[in-house]
Amino acid sequence: MDRSDVARCRMPSVSEMLAGDPFAALLGIELESEDPITVALTVGPHHLNFLDVTHGAVVFSLADCAFSLASNAAGARAVAIDTHLVLTSASGPGDRLTAVAVETTRGRSLGTYRITVTRGDGRITGLFTGTVSISGA
Repeated sequence: MDRSDVARCRMPSVSEMLAGDPFAALLGIELESEDPITVALTVGPHHLNFLDVTHGAVVFSLADCAFSLASNAAGARAVAIDTHLVLTSASGPGDRLTAVAVETTRGRSLGTYRITVTRGDGRITGLFTGTVSISGA
């Protein structure tokens, strides 16, 4: 195996994975930290629902992005098989939402993660849990 083989087999970094995610870019999701995996976005008018609060799908997508990055950062391909989100408080225009992912378990074939989404004032807006199926481990 030469250097070109190694380069082709190299897993992308967390920042490269996020840069390759057009949906995350569309939402305006930014990487804040790789340890622990932390992503954030600032709620704009396009993130709101008809009640003028952040659409639940935006909160879910932010948490799901952190989940995906965290579960794939270990190197083996991981795909979601189960997720759950509890919305605990509202957010709205101008709020900075931050999602922090923590690995709770990881075996050869399954991994479970907990993601906490908070507003800029520190209030929790969402509690997300997810399980992945790990291949090639």
